[in-house]
Amino acid sequence: MFQIKRICCIGAGYVGGPTCSVIAQMCPEITVTVVDVNESRIKAWNSDTLPIYEPGLKEVVESCRGKNLFFSADIDSAIRDADLVFISVNTPTKTYGMGKGRAADLKFIEACARRIVEVSDGYKIVTEKSTVPVRAAESIRRIFDANTKPSLNLQVLSNPEFLAEGTAVRDLKEPDRVLIGGDETAEGQKAIKALCAVYEHWVPKSRIITTNTWSSELSKLAANAFLAQRISSINSISALCEATGADVEEVAKAIGMDQRIGNKFLKASVGFGGSCFQKDVLNLVYLCEALNLPEVASYWQQVIDMNEYQRRRFACRIIDCLFNTVTGKKIALLGFSFKKDTGDTRESSSIYISKYLMDEGAKLFIYDPKVLKEQIIHDLSQPSISGDNPERVSELVTVTSDPYEACQSAHALVICTEWDMFKELDYEKIYKKMLKPAFLFDGRRVLDHLHPHLQSVGFQIETIGKKVTATRIPYTPAAIVPRIAGSEPSSNKAKV
Repeated sequence: MFQIKRICCIGAGYVGGPTCSVIAQMCPEITVTVVDVNESRIKAWNSDTLPIYEPGLKEVVESCRGKNLFFSADIDSAIRDADLVFISVNTPTKTYGMGKGRAADLKFIEACARRIVEVSDGYKIVTEKSTVPVRAAESIRRIFDANTKPSLNLQVLSNPEFLAEGTAVRDLKEPDRVLIGGDETAEGQKAIKALCAVYEHWVPKSRIITTNTWSSELSKLAANAFLAQRISSINSISALCEATGADVEEVAKAIGMDQRIGNKFLKASVGFGGSCFQKDVLNLVYLCEALNLPEVASYWQQVIDMNEYQRRRFACRIIDCLFNTVTGKKIALLGFSFKKDTGDTRESSSIYISKYLMDEGAKLFIYDPKVLKEQIIHDLSQPSISGDNPERVSELVTVTSDPYEACQSAHALVICTEWDMFKELDYEKIYKKMLKPAFLFDGRRVLDHLHPHLQSVGFQIETIGKKVTATRIPYTPAAIVPRIAGSEPSSNKAKV
């Protein structure tokens, strides 16, 4: 059996960095080199301050960096020396041309394939790690076949990641499953067995699943679509709970105890974010449209539409409670990453809630324990968020390093990320320094246990999926939530 001794990973981001760091730690006899065109990112991986925050990752990197784990900008040498090449580059949703707003942009995947075939010789296994549309491996293989040389034998596998940011190291060390897809030929099966042998260093064989390439690629999209669907489902119920007086947490607990349903991903919130869920569902929608399955495409599009509705509905609720105007009012926004225990802000609901409030002229004071000020300003200055007026960000947004400073003289406090530290804040101190009436919007249900105390302090509490404060006269009818216009985020519906 072919034995993998040297691994090259192209892409030092949220997938490639943690994945290969854990492989290096678990397989000390394998040399792992992570490469990237971004030299500053490589320098960060070689420093004491890693470019991404993930619990436990720094310890893993430091245990094997310089021994059998290396980070380098010399891409060609790493490819040339490797037995296995992981492709872990970004596959963003297209922002132009055919499939705009839905299809995956594979230009980085194609660039990697061309570079691999150009500098390689001998036998190599090339493995997709990035989330890619179904049949992307076929595109890679066609590039290889069209540029082949007598001394070259490249086998293409699919090995999608199933990591959750915030628990990525644990997910890698104790995976539910490892999925490897490849050709059903003898050469394809040989490559699959070689990659299986790497994971078998620490993953039980019963958790390593082998399939054909297409099943592996579709399984990744389907898994993320199902998880996103569950979040949108419980968020739809949260709106019903607010209208009827039910508590979505109690409903989620009741239905989650049904073993056929289970209790995972039934946490109502301001909506899902991250790099994968929206991108992969939109990719699935586009795939269905391209294959002339409009009913299936429409079904999955509703998952995205409900997520947009939940974000907009929450922002409208803030405006409604603040006497139907937030113009010039200071609003403290706690949490900017898309979930706790990560510094990743991609598709974070905080971005969109900030947009809607900025559209109304609110002055935002933003605090997050892990997201850098530069990242927050960058995200809010994007054309999809600020349109043709990025200058408004400097006028309306202040990023603070202290949650108490953010809340000083604020009309409202909005929790957008479920950081554990927000449960420990001194809310009596915060209340005394806020303008009255002081509103607290708990978009993540992290303060449920404190609601009675917070009300006794004087806060007006609003949360997801539950009525906390006494009935008030709405300024905006509850049933009327403005639709998101076509120029606003995540609503492009390009036709195939």
